[in-house]
Amino acid sequence: MRNPFRTTAPAVAPEDVHQTPDGGTASDTTTPTTRANRRALNRSSRRRRLTVVAAATALAFVGTGAVTYSHASKTVTVDVDGSTRTVTTTAGTVAGALDAAGVEVDDRDAVAPDPAQPLHEGSDVVVRLGKKVTVETDGKPSDVWLTALDANEALDTLAARGDDVSLVASRSGERASLGIRLDTDGPVEVVADDETVTVPDGSAGADAVLAEADVELGELDRVSVRPTEDDEADAAVALVVQRVEVKREKTTKALPFETVEKSDSSRYTDDPAVVKREGKKGTRTTVADVTLVDGSEESSDVVSDEVTTKPVDKVVVRGTKERPKDPKTIGKLMAAERGWTGAQWQCLDNLWTKESGWSTTADNPTSSAYGIPQSLPGSKMASKGSDWATNPATQIAWGLDYIAGSYGSPCGAWSHSQSVNWY
Repeated sequence: MRNPFRTTAPAVAPEDVHQTPDGGTASDTTTPTTRANRRALNRSSRRRRLTVVAAATALAFVGTGAVTYSHASKTVTVDVDGSTRTVTTTAGTVAGALDAAGVEVDDRDAVAPDPAQPLHEGSDVVVRLGKKVTVETDGKPSDVWLTALDANEALDTLAARGDDVSLVASRSGERASLGIRLDTDGPVEVVADDETVTVPDGSAGADAVLAEADVELGELDRVSVRPTEDDEADAAVALVVQRVEVKREKTTKALPFETVEKSDSSRYTDDPAVVKREGKKGTRTTVADVTLVDGSEESSDVVSDEVTTKPVDKVVVRGTKERPKDPKTIGKLMAAERGWTGAQWQCLDNLWTKESGWSTTADNPTSSAYGIPQSLPGSKMASKGSDWATNPATQIAWGLDYIAGSYGSPCGAWSHSQSVNWY
């Protein structure tokens, strides 16, 4: 067991302290111009500070059988983090008085006077125990050892670290443990759910202060102690509660499909591409745990990210067979694709030999008919392709459609042409 005086309240200020003109003490790292120091100075007379007691010269009695004063019985006061007791001891040093009081100290604690100093009748021995607290500076947490009576004094000491400094409470279930008293001689503000409540007794623990303010903690809520924002406020520190919620969110995103081209050696290169299979979009599903702090998103941790529906590629078929360049050969092949062979092919050959001589640029100056099938006007063939004026395949495709729609077959068109001299 370390000592009966050690409490769970963390103390602030591992730095040296000096005595102020009014008898109190102040940390060397703070300046009297800061808001926190102004409050500390106003209350310094009520706070027992860690003071340095000058070493006194031991007195001795002169004469036969004289006993040195250092071994005489002395009554001293031992103050451990504000808890005092009177001890009577024959110890000659401060360390001896601490042993007599059952107080153990180590290099993280602050003791005044120094343990090696002589002990005198009526001496005050002040001990400030070191405690490990979690400090968040500009959003970055770290563990530090401090000696201080309360969070107010701790924040004074830590003010030199930056503008945004707070003490962070540890959480266990619905409890919050700060490891240090909030303010031994002043009120405390409780800030939660956009409301601020002042609790008069800041010496109570964080749980007691929250209960007084009627604030219940959720399992994930964060609790910290910061300087109050209002310079005119009675409280020097604020116990701040941040509501934390973790929501699992699922989002889906469409995945585009690819277009894949395949070749067909039975089709001509100038044949229109054929869609063999339509493409379908896929989906990607992401599940994430989103952390909300006071309703605002702080972070998002991905739990899973997978393709739930694979996209289906669009398949397009293009011909690779070169079409003959001779218009009549092209016409014979395209007519055969419709089943017009033999006598039907002969009727078609007779018809277009008469009309244009199978010339793609045949132009009738009297009627504006144009091309192999003598389309009237020639621009009608644009329905088969923008290259209608020069491409024999485009002209033949249009001409074959025209014959099928108007006469049923090449021989029907040829018979009509023979009777009326046009078709």
